[in-house]
Amino acid sequence: QVQPVESGGGLVQAGGSLRLSCATTRRTFMNYAVGWFRQAPGKEREIVAAVSRSGVSTHYADSVKGRFTISRDAAKNMVYLQMNSLKPEDTAVYYCAASAGGSLVYTSGYDYWGQGTQVTVSS
Repeated sequence: QVQPVESGGGLVQAGGSLRLSCATTRRTFMNYAVGWFRQAPGKEREIVAAVSRSGVSTHYADSVKGRFTISRDAAKNMVYLQMNSLKPEDTAVYYCAASAGGSLVYTSGYDYWGQGTQVTVSS
């Protein structure tokens, strides 16, 4: 199994950028599709972006299209989420998750989850 570990969260002003990183301390990410989710206080966890095993296919939530980019580096066994033009409504805990073959859009499609990293965007 894999154990995702997120990093890169923090406090940023609206319009700024952050890059989240997801690593695994066990095995390799390369056998899994990987997704980034977020959860704001009082709201359900929602998909932000996902990338297929090969890295060829990606999926983005409508709210982040054109601003966020998900990518994976096989050599470094890492998955990244580049977040540009951040908005206060992007404030949430961001989670990295690995999927062995389920739906990439829903939380139920993921098998392993990280502990999350806080992203706060100030207005």
